[in-house]
Amino acid sequence: MPLAPGYSILKEAYDARFLAGPPPALHVHVAYKLENVGNGDLTFMDVDFPNERSFGRRDLHVEIDGHTATPEDLPAEYQASQPDTLRIPLEGKWSPKQTRNLSIDYTFESPQNSGSLITLGENEFHLGSRGWLPELAAPKHLLATTPSSANLGIFTIRVPSDFHVLARGTPKGRKQDGAETEYRFALFGNDLPPFVVAGRYVASPENAGSGAVFWTLQALEEDSAPAIAQLSSAWTTLQTDFGLIDKNITIPHIVESPELHGHFADDSGPAAVAFPGGAIVNPAALKQGVTSGEFLGAVTHALAHNWFGDAIRPTPDASIGLGEGLPEYATIVIEEARNGEAGRRRRIMQYLKRYDDAASQASETPLGITMLTDPIGPRRIALAKAPLFYIGLEDICGKAEVRKGLAEVVKLRRGKDVDYNDLRSELEQTTNRSLGQMFRTWLNDRGIPPDFRARYPVAPTANQETGE
Repeated sequence: MPLAPGYSILKEAYDARFLAGPPPALHVHVAYKLENVGNGDLTFMDVDFPNERSFGRRDLHVEIDGHTATPEDLPAEYQASQPDTLRIPLEGKWSPKQTRNLSIDYTFESPQNSGSLITLGENEFHLGSRGWLPELAAPKHLLATTPSSANLGIFTIRVPSDFHVLARGTPKGRKQDGAETEYRFALFGNDLPPFVVAGRYVASPENAGSGAVFWTLQALEEDSAPAIAQLSSAWTTLQTDFGLIDKNITIPHIVESPELHGHFADDSGPAAVAFPGGAIVNPAALKQGVTSGEFLGAVTHALAHNWFGDAIRPTPDASIGLGEGLPEYATIVIEEARNGEAGRRRRIMQYLKRYDDAASQASETPLGITMLTDPIGPRRIALAKAPLFYIGLEDICGKAEVRKGLAEVVKLRRGKDVDYNDLRSELEQTTNRSLGQMFRTWLNDRGIPPDFRARYPVAPTANQETGE
């Protein structure tokens, strides 16, 4: 018997269509068939919509059973904690076991925060795996749960016929419609949320095999073979150590977007961010040279975010320790796979040097509470310290055990938020060790633990960083 008000999703379909403009835009249409599976009538539903500023959302239109419904603001006590959530009133009562059809339309235009969530230009666009779709919220009741998803959804993408397309899901065909091509993908219950990358791209190499692929707006002038070899090797290491993230993603794509903003630098600087199955890079990054250490290092870090950022979602308080520390730690694992223990140790020394340089210029805040929104000084210290935390775990628990534990976190917490407690719980189970003191020392105390310093005394050669 249901214990609270609630509803579930019986059917769902998503449609994204590129509109050439000017300015270019994306139209999103979402359709649900819903069933009241709770213990009482419902008179409204709350829906979390894409942020207006970040996505450039406009022209919101909602229908229930074919009739227009006008979304309303939440009561004042909820608005601060749920700024993007609106309340949709229902015509009459929605009784248990009854179904309702909900459709939602809106358009993205001139997004303000072009990054891992969205980029949108004249010749290309991408939507990441979160934020761009509405999220149906649980009724406001103590025991109510978030509506469960359908076992099967359909994701349709409509783009100009000269666009290349990547998207989440199992391909279900495509058809020509005038100057447009419609792509269809099936999304099953265990699939992560949908994403799409599309544009007028030149592929390098033209006939992709088992290696990485570059999608750029103009053909690459330099030989990309060395970069493809390194990035393919990195992808293989990530899959070997941390598990397969999606059976439909077999190779990584590195995709150009002129709209991409810098991550920690100014907007015009080199940038690389993750999308499921690859990395988005801007022209400034490509100008570094695809075989340069700076470019390969940034892209490798972005590829690791597929596991530690898309497959699992670090909570805001763990945005540096997990969200950035785990991808940086993964680059050490990749370096070890290439160059053995010497490569691993060299990378550790680089992070220690970065930590010491950053700590000499700012006051450290504990890693466990430092966030990406904090001032640059403490943030730089935490970014250098975070990957060393996982090396410390390896030294105490063993490399294989730590990597197995992280693979289990990715597998068991797939598509969910992950915090330090989740990480500790899984690592303790995998390593059969109590790690409370280890976590407290690294996350709550300032400085690098003395035993770690003793194992890795900084040598003069550590001053030379490769940037990889």
